[in-house]
Amino acid sequence: MALRFCSPRFLVFVFLVSAIPIAYIISEERAEPTNHVFRYHSTGFFRECAKWDDQGRRFLASFLEGGVGEIHVPEYYTPGVVLQEKTVVKDFDLAGNSSLGIAVDRPRNRLLVVIADVLRNRYSALAAYDLSTWNRLFLTQLSGPSDEKSFADDVAVDADGNAYVTDAKASKIWKVGANGEFLSVIRNPLFTPKEWYKSLVALNGIVYHPDGYLIVIHTFSGNLFKIDLNKGDEVKLIEVDGGSLVFGDGLELISPTKLVVAGNPSGRLVESSDGWETASVVAKFKGPVHRLATAATVKDGKVYLSHLVGMGYPKKTHALVEAVF
Repeated sequence: MALRFCSPRFLVFVFLVSAIPIAYIISEERAEPTNHVFRYHSTGFFRECAKWDDQGRRFLASFLEGGVGEIHVPEYYTPGVVLQEKTVVKDFDLAGNSSLGIAVDRPRNRLLVVIADVLRNRYSALAAYDLSTWNRLFLTQLSGPSDEKSFADDVAVDADGNAYVTDAKASKIWKVGANGEFLSVIRNPLFTPKEWYKSLVALNGIVYHPDGYLIVIHTFSGNLFKIDLNKGDEVKLIEVDGGSLVFGDGLELISPTKLVVAGNPSGRLVESSDGWETASVVAKFKGPVHRLATAATVKDGKVYLSHLVGMGYPKKTHALVEAVF
């Protein structure tokens, strides 16, 4: 049997099978994009989330290996020029944990960063950093080794500076006060689908709506929820038609009635005309699927999708792709 697996015919078969996805990736990378792409060099292969900071003229990106980088965009940027990432946060006391969802809280001049033990699900936290000095303002532990397994994933901030962090493992939302104080946990039976496999990746992307409620997506079920903070954290399932939101990841509210869902396919545009009681998938965008879109942000009125995987060696090149719906 061992000889068969080492036979020339078998080796040729393995080569052909492995070459197909490699050839696809190479062709995708060489293809000329039909829309605008910001590319930047970094020191790591994985960047989980990126958000545009208009005042600082920069994208801020979270590192799956832990940390945060900034990608400055010159005022007179020349399209096609590859930008450079600069590390601005690297906390050694959090080594071994990943930096995941981030939120720019400009009224308080800070960046909120979700931190989690991705592999073992034994640590989750929320940190805040000053956007000028990058000093850490607080670090709030959300779960530890003695708690239920949790996976802090994404964060949104309300008008008062309270933060809401999704748990993609245990289907709940942590609430943290403006000064880093732990406040409460939002749980609801609607967060847990009947099928066990749909809870493998649970609550994920989250945004705060200016009318006083949260919108959050459940990745493996595709369910979209409205959580009314003015009604005792009332949870409602948003009825969505026009397409599925399964594998939805990061969210970005681009107007009170329009929401972008990053994921698979690369991006979906969702609209609501009744205060997010119901909604419709009205458009889809397919970007570089092999890079895996994980988050969305808005720069100068245009939506950009950030992707998990960087390409190249020794310089890793990441892509922020304009999503045209």
